[in-house]
Amino acid sequence: MSVTSLPVATLGTPRIGPRRELKFALESFWAGTSSERALLETAAALRAANWARQKSLGVTVIPSNDFSLYDQVLDTSVMVGAIPDIYGWKNGPVSLATYFAMARGAQGEAHDASCGHAHHGDGHEHGAPAQEMTKWFDTNYHYMVPEFHKDQVFKLASRKPIDEYQEAKSLGYQTRPVLVGPVTFLKLGKSIDPAFDPILLLDRLIPVYVEVLRELAKRGAEWVQIDEPCLVLDLDDAARAALRHTYAEIVANVPDLKVMLATYFGALGDNLETALSLPVAGLHVDLKRAPEQLDAVLAKVPAGLVLSLGVIDGRNVWRANLAQILERLEPVIARVGKDRVQIAPSCSMLHVPIDLELEDALDTDVESWLAFSVQKIKELTTLASALAGNHAAVATSLADSAKAANLRKTSPKIHSRAVAQRVEAIDDGMRRRASAFVKRAEVQRSQFRLPRFPTTTIGSFPQTAEVRSARAAHARGAMSYVQYEQFLKDETARTVRWQEEIGLDVLVHGEFERNDMVQYFGEQLSGFTFTKHGWVQSYGSRYVRPPILFGDVARPEPMTVGWWRYAQSLTTKPMKAMLTGPVTILNWSFVRDDVPRSEACRQIALAIRDEVIDLEKAGARMIQIDEAALREGLPLRRSEWETYLDWAVESFRLCSSGVVDATQIHTHMCYSEFNDIIDAIAAMDADVISIETSRSKMELLDAFKSYRYPNEIGPGVYDIHSPRVPAPEEMTQLLSLARQRLSDAQLWINPDCGLKTRKWDEVRPALVNMVAAARELRSGQ
Repeated sequence: MSVTSLPVATLGTPRIGPRRELKFALESFWAGTSSERALLETAAALRAANWARQKSLGVTVIPSNDFSLYDQVLDTSVMVGAIPDIYGWKNGPVSLATYFAMARGAQGEAHDASCGHAHHGDGHEHGAPAQEMTKWFDTNYHYMVPEFHKDQVFKLASRKPIDEYQEAKSLGYQTRPVLVGPVTFLKLGKSIDPAFDPILLLDRLIPVYVEVLRELAKRGAEWVQIDEPCLVLDLDDAARAALRHTYAEIVANVPDLKVMLATYFGALGDNLETALSLPVAGLHVDLKRAPEQLDAVLAKVPAGLVLSLGVIDGRNVWRANLAQILERLEPVIARVGKDRVQIAPSCSMLHVPIDLELEDALDTDVESWLAFSVQKIKELTTLASALAGNHAAVATSLADSAKAANLRKTSPKIHSRAVAQRVEAIDDGMRRRASAFVKRAEVQRSQFRLPRFPTTTIGSFPQTAEVRSARAAHARGAMSYVQYEQFLKDETARTVRWQEEIGLDVLVHGEFERNDMVQYFGEQLSGFTFTKHGWVQSYGSRYVRPPILFGDVARPEPMTVGWWRYAQSLTTKPMKAMLTGPVTILNWSFVRDDVPRSEACRQIALAIRDEVIDLEKAGARMIQIDEAALREGLPLRRSEWETYLDWAVESFRLCSSGVVDATQIHTHMCYSEFNDIIDAIAAMDADVISIETSRSKMELLDAFKSYRYPNEIGPGVYDIHSPRVPAPEEMTQLLSLARQRLSDAQLWINPDCGLKTRKWDEVRPALVNMVAAARELRSGQ
């Protein structure tokens, strides 16, 4: 370690490559147009470049095994041999074919950008299904859910952590290998027997970790980073005991290897005593998401424990105010000592783009407020030098940071008095519909005169290669605006006519003009900006460029009225207007950190409210406001749920309540467990909610039944995330299950989600069958 700087650790860095090299290598390999060797060579080159980049930027604690071809939790499942029998693994090295079967299933993968959730082909007809996937804590990254059973056997099946440590060492880099901790791994998995707790498998799992750690120590590793983010969750005594047992066993069996226990995404809270009692050499704490925990940690930290201080935001894109951080940390260094502190990001920088220098079209001021992974590493090294007493060496960097912070604090590009006044003027009347649902429903039924079990879709129709090609041609100037608009009108007209032909009751325009359900709106709202190369990994080879919400939000002009008006002019049937809700726009963006999230959400809600009112003025009588991400924004700690749900529901009501009783407000929510938030769902007071239920065989409706939910519901009758076309009888059976839970007057019939990622030859027969199922139900009333 240099005497002029404190140790700098990164915990993990983006693995996708500055130009998305990993994505293209993966998809070429999956398509059969490149070899396994070519894929592995690209992966090795990306790892080498990552190590070299960190070394050149001054990182002294460089991670290894933070790279993954798909997902680090999947890598852990493979490492310990937690490979379900369906994948046909019979011991020995795990092939890439098996690895990717677990990740993607036999039929590959699809991502439904209309709902923002990642899903896989079902694989049931041609091979094995993909493993389940879900959000990694409260981030927008997805991990593959490990699957266990009570007779589970663990064994070392992949030497990836050992091989990549050795690979780095051969290139001249001494690294700190990163592992997902055994307790977090078990807690994030699922048992095929719901009554069996995977934590009971711990004593079978620990020996595999010990074997890996011994191999690393044998090859010269001095430290290992073991991530246990479960320590920021609500844990019971059994989980805390499991952590104590695990690390007692690891340290006893591998005494020569120092463990940096990494926690992130929140405060240790009531798990602090447990974390500080573990016999590890170091503890990483997230001081960006939970700065308040520093004093509690310092008050109880054992002598000799190395503290890794996560002071640079690993999850968001904002440049740090280094002077403020130094002011907070200098007394810590004086108290603890330079030899017991490492400077680090709050968590792995997997969640941020790679390099701001790649951007060439951002507003100059906005760009000065941002920091991607490379810039964050520079911030870390600047802090480490200053905290070691070398302020002069980094004086320019500190001055630049202060200048950017002051500009951001006062910039009129961020702060709008008009927006502030609108937020201040919000009153209770703006959060409530004029009448209760019972009265609204009576007015709406009289107006629309729809049949029982009305049929509709969720919003989007297939974005074909032709649609994507036309959008790209328009973007690069090869297709004029007039030509592109006519192309979109033709696509819309064809889709409207086809919906009429098959007998759908409520139509949509298909959303062909939209690139993404959040980006499309963000591009038309003030306060948002977009990058060209700000890619982050959602899962596998699915990368996204989240909008950056940098300032106060307003809607300069209508965003969707023109396309709704055109679509409605083509038919006499009701045409739903389609909007994305404020909570989903917020949760799927890089959000400003200078105001509370709740305030930013209210600003977005007011902008969407303006759009809703303008749609109503234009004649729209059905307006859908999708809140796909409302549930996934729940805080990690249950005690914080109520506060979040209060302002999230308020924001939805704020954007949806400015209409008359005759205007029917719809919303859509993606696959979720609703039991624990059913009060909040009811409080949203949407006239109609559509939800994903086909995979649960309508069991998700139990929450609505037990709650006696009064409003109307469209339970999805077929899984749009599979290419399979269900027969009408199958949908009728699902609807029979729905009728056991809801009254006929409540039921709508629709697919699970938007159809953007499906092909027309899948969508056409599926929707025809859906309409047939509805007619069968009506004839049997």
